[in-house]
Amino acid sequence: MKDADVSPEDTDIQYVCSANTAFGRRPSWRYAMFADQARFGLIDDPKRCWAKGERPVVTCQTTQEYTYAYAAVNPFDGDMVSLILPYTNTGVMNIFLEEISRRQADRFTLLFLDQAGWHTANGLNIPPNIRLAYIPAYSPELNPTEHIWDELREKNFHNTTFYGISAVEDALEIGLRNLEKDMQRVQSMTGFEWIVTIE
Repeated sequence: MKDADVSPEDTDIQYVCSANTAFGRRPSWRYAMFADQARFGLIDDPKRCWAKGERPVVTCQTTQEYTYAYAAVNPFDGDMVSLILPYTNTGVMNIFLEEISRRQADRFTLLFLDQAGWHTANGLNIPPNIRLAYIPAYSPELNPTEHIWDELREKNFHNTTFYGISAVEDALEIGLRNLEKDMQRVQSMTGFEWIVTIE
């Protein structure tokens, strides 16, 4: 699907409704999820901060070592699936698709993605309970998962220097686990009006 202004009449929506019926669930496309990846690493991005009675000093480093957070969110109820993985490529994307399929095993999921190369590659192994759909290219503002990355960077990485990639991964794990447990918070960040008003 190339058009982000989806409606229940769209082919993919009809497909996910009939598929959920086959899975024994009430027909609804509200099992749709939006997925994305983001890079987190040792390089610092200092932000404004304030401390009473003194001028804050923020350490910085330019070490270019990274890991990647993968997340899929349901904007209707705040359900979220996440993994920390070392790369962005087709093989790693297959691992993430398998994780979504396992955690959503009792339903059929319509998964919206951007058009990154590893999202459209012929080598993708798409599980039988997932169907992929695509938002327009170069339109990150349409993907509610982007707000997850903003929240993580503000709450878990703000003016923090990490002295090893394992420390970055530890901070990511804490942040992602906290978000997965707080569905109401995730829904409030990702429930874009153009999505949640679709019936």
